[in-house]
Amino acid sequence: MSHSLFARHALLPDGWADNVRLSWNANGDLTEVQSATARAHEAQQQFVLPGMINLHSHAFQRAMAGMSEIAGEGPDSFWTWRDLMYRYALHITPQQMQAIAAQLYSECLRHGYTAVCEFHYLHRAPDGAFYPDMAETARQVIAAANSTGMGISMLPVLYSFADFNDTPLRADQRRFSTNVDQILQLVQQLEASRSGQVEIGVAPHSLRAANVGQIRELVAAMPAQRPIHIHIAEQQREVNACIAATGKRPVELLLETQQVDQRWCLVHATHLTKAELAGVAASGAVAGICTSTEGNLGDGFFDLPDYIAAKGRFGIGTDSHASQSVIEELRWMEYGQRLRLQGRNIVQSPGQRRVGDFLWQACLQGGALASGRQVGQLAAGNRADMLVLDDQHPNLQDLPAAEVLNSWIFNGNDNLVRDVIVGGRQVVQGGRHVEQERIQREYVACMRELRRL
Repeated sequence: MSHSLFARHALLPDGWADNVRLSWNANGDLTEVQSATARAHEAQQQFVLPGMINLHSHAFQRAMAGMSEIAGEGPDSFWTWRDLMYRYALHITPQQMQAIAAQLYSECLRHGYTAVCEFHYLHRAPDGAFYPDMAETARQVIAAANSTGMGISMLPVLYSFADFNDTPLRADQRRFSTNVDQILQLVQQLEASRSGQVEIGVAPHSLRAANVGQIRELVAAMPAQRPIHIHIAEQQREVNACIAATGKRPVELLLETQQVDQRWCLVHATHLTKAELAGVAASGAVAGICTSTEGNLGDGFFDLPDYIAAKGRFGIGTDSHASQSVIEELRWMEYGQRLRLQGRNIVQSPGQRRVGDFLWQACLQGGALASGRQVGQLAAGNRADMLVLDDQHPNLQDLPAAEVLNSWIFNGNDNLVRDVIVGGRQVVQGGRHVEQERIQREYVACMRELRRL
């Protein structure tokens, strides 16, 4: 059985095209994307484009978004926020994790994300023991993705140490504790979950939490083409600690000790030298930039112009979920560079001067690589993951297709995503998730329980 949609304007890999029929099969894969004439009684839409990939998420942190914006007695930083997050993470049950993830994913879907890379490290029970099913919490997050329609790359996290020099984990990190063998066991237990909607990769948490030998062993044991993600060089303090422990900067150390290639996503990579930027670009890895979280935590700005000039790949993620909006993430990717460089229209290239179009297409490509899935393009063989924009909104009404992305990204704050199809299944209709009432009810009940703690 096949399904189709006719787009008067569709964003294809080479840009906007007019009068396009998109057809997909019962598995949710696009089978044909071709120029056509609309058929009688065929579903027709004005502006159709590929859904965005959210390449970095800690779903459980959605429940604490907005709760850490109270100043302490001394200077606040990423590190003081992290202590609060650890205390909060000690109490979440697997069932609450599913409710939180479902709320997050439904919000992300409504705002234009159709795939997520879940950097999942809350594996153990609150007392530090594994659940009878080691993969219990990961399964709950995958279940949330499946129930909402979100495509997911589940990345069980290797987290063995509290800091460089193999410093033992703290008591408040006990739920994260894993070694290489345990992560490989988790991956094996999750293999049956793999499908067109679900991929399984791994994530060494950071060079603080996993040493270079462990990372090398883990990557070598993984099947080819599976995604490998790592936090790196997010904070200047981390860079200084790495230099003190190893004599190398984090990205410098990673590139020297690992075979980094296009399977890798280097999350944040905020504090890089010119040589490190060039090295990441040359490796084919994806830089995972999370502008709303990096702003919320005071991380700093990634040096995008030099990275783009070196033909580096990049994408966007919501990380701690200060925002679930694709548009806010992309807007601040550009605005951050404008503030840093005191200029305008920074994130572009000689081949694409429209900032919105460059941002969208570049982040689709980088996000697709980071996910390890066939997503990010309206092309045969890819997942049927599509957004339909509200062409009746004043910002888009009567607008030429070439102006749509700039207008959407840089004009106002209304959500212009009207309908969302993921893997051929409609999950958002008229701006609402099809299961929105149930998901919100379960999330509110979950939060009542957590706020009593």
